[in-house]
Amino acid sequence: MLNPWLSQALAFASNWLEAVLASPQQTLAHLAAAAGIGLVMAGALTRTMAPLRWLAAGSNVGLMIYGALRPSPITFCVAAVLLPVNLYRAIEVTRLTRRVHRAEAAADHAGLWLKPYMKAKKLRAGQTLFSKGARAEHLFLLVDGELELVELGKRLEPGRIFGEIALFSPSRLRTSTVRCVTACTVLRIHDSTVRQLYFQDPAFGFHLIDLLASRLSDDVERARQQLHQAQTALTENNSKQSHV
Repeated sequence: MLNPWLSQALAFASNWLEAVLASPQQTLAHLAAAAGIGLVMAGALTRTMAPLRWLAAGSNVGLMIYGALRPSPITFCVAAVLLPVNLYRAIEVTRLTRRVHRAEAAADHAGLWLKPYMKAKKLRAGQTLFSKGARAEHLFLLVDGELELVELGKRLEPGRIFGEIALFSPSRLRTSTVRCVTACTVLRIHDSTVRQLYFQDPAFGFHLIDLLASRLSDDVERARQQLHQAQTALTENNSKQSHV
C-alpha cells in the first residue's frame, strides 16, 4: 500500500498533467517554461560570459511565453524586465569578443601603425643606441641596418620592435647594451605614449604581451643552457680531479 503522502502527490501530478494536456495553450505554456528553466540551468553551468548572457536571454523569452499563456503576470513582467538587460549585455560581450579577435589578428602588424607616433633617429656603425643599466624612456623599431645585443651576442634585423622589457620592469633599467653593427635607422616612441597606446588599442597590447612573453621565454631558455653548461663543466672538472 502506498504512503498517503505519495498517493496524494501522484494524484496531484496526474491531475496537473491532464489539465496541461487538455489545452494546447497550456501545453505550449508549460513547454516554454520547461525550455526557459532548462536554459537557466545551462547558463549556470557555463564558464564564460557570452553564452551565459545569451542563454539568460533565451530563458527570459521562454518564461515570457509561459507568463502570457498561463497566464502569470508576475512571471511575464519579471522576464520582460530582464530580457532587454540580458540582450544588451550579450551584444556588448559579443562585440568585445570580436574586438579582441580582431586585435589578436592585427597584433602582428602593430609596427606598421606605430610609425606615425614614432620619431626617426639615424646611427653610425659602431655607435651605441643605449647601454646596459641606462634608464629606459623609449621603445624602438629598427627600420634598416643591423643592431647587436652586446652581452648576448644576438643580432636584430629590420622590422624588429625592441626595448620593451625595461619599460615594464620595476627598475626601468636597460638589461642589455644595443650597438650598431652597420649604419642604422631606428624609430623611437616615448614611454608615456607607449602606455597610452597600450590602454587605448588592444592590438598594441596583444603585441606587447607577445613580445614580453617571447623575450622572457628566451631568457629562461638561455639561463637553462648556461646552467647546463656550468653543471657540465663542473662535472668534467670533478672527473679530471678524481683521476689525478
